[in-house]
Amino acid sequence: MNAPISILFLSTGLRVGGAEMMLYRLLSGIDRARFRVRVISLIDLGPLSDKIRAIGVPVYSLRMRPGIPNPIGMLRLIRWLRQDPPNVMQTWMYHADFLGGLAAKLVGGIPVAWGLRQSNLSPHGSRRHTIQTMKMCAYLSRWLPTRIVCCSEASRQVHAALGYAAEKMVVIPNGLDLHAFKPDPAAGEFVRAELKIPADAPIIGLVGRFDPQKDHQNFMKAAALLHRKNKGVHFLLCGDGVTWENEELRRLTEEGEIRKHCRLLGRRDDIARLTAALDIACSSSSFGEGFPNVIAEAMSCGVPCVATDVGDSARIVGETGRVVPPDNSDALFSALLHLVDLGREGRSRIGGTARQRIKEHFDLPDIVERYQTLYQELAELAPRR
Repeated sequence: MNAPISILFLSTGLRVGGAEMMLYRLLSGIDRARFRVRVISLIDLGPLSDKIRAIGVPVYSLRMRPGIPNPIGMLRLIRWLRQDPPNVMQTWMYHADFLGGLAAKLVGGIPVAWGLRQSNLSPHGSRRHTIQTMKMCAYLSRWLPTRIVCCSEASRQVHAALGYAAEKMVVIPNGLDLHAFKPDPAAGEFVRAELKIPADAPIIGLVGRFDPQKDHQNFMKAAALLHRKNKGVHFLLCGDGVTWENEELRRLTEEGEIRKHCRLLGRRDDIARLTAALDIACSSSSFGEGFPNVIAEAMSCGVPCVATDVGDSARIVGETGRVVPPDNSDALFSALLHLVDLGREGRSRIGGTARQRIKEHFDLPDIVERYQTLYQELAELAPRR
């Protein structure tokens, strides 16, 4: 019997974000009989590291500081690669792409698949060193990676235009676990009881950290407009920084006169249950999204969605929800109002179609198999050790 193919996943970090969660799902589904996997984070281990270890995957850290070049961390990575060289290296996000590609080239002979998780980098919402790293990667993409995996068609198009080697690119979208994210009427009852929301009140949810990319201001303005039309709607928001201690969010709820109708929950570990409890899910992002997981997760739960036309949102939603321009609270309000006015039965019909769309195009086992096929092909390019 052949030995398993050794794969090293090098991630910029392991916080609980959309890119990192897809890495976790990939690791959860990969065939351990065919592949031996381990994970290295450039920076200190984040909260996702415990979840990855819990599924039996070793996790290590180079202990680099975000945004600060550290030759010691680079030398440590090179030493580890020489001590236990993988057959394939999969890097995850710009900084890991850059450092992992350089380290693999210095060690020699390790095929590298870069991982692009964004659709663009806005100067007002992205750190300067991230933009600089992306530009260096574009220049080096013809020499360092063997393949470049894009999580969305939008990501592929944007990075090809920025100078990335288009001939090396392949699109593998994010996958959804339809067993974890599924319709669950009991979740709605539990969440409404916990948050003291009336049983007949529509709940509109936005899941995402407080970040310029997510554009909570746009959502709050649309929510205020909707509240003037329908006083019964409630709004559920969660994610890092989405709490009542956030002065900007608190001000927006007060200006829109919706404070009593908002629930700001911060980071939660029960995202599947919260999502299944929604009547409508929303993504109000203004830039940067590649494949918005929260939209696909809601669709998996049978929840109809309203999303801004950023990244691959329109490709994910298809005809099963509404897609509106970014930075347009009036359009966002109108789309949300349309789904509210459809009533529970109308939303249920759309939600069923949405879940079927995810099953057909983004089911996790199918996506994992596409990665495994890629790794098998790359391993055949690696030298025998």
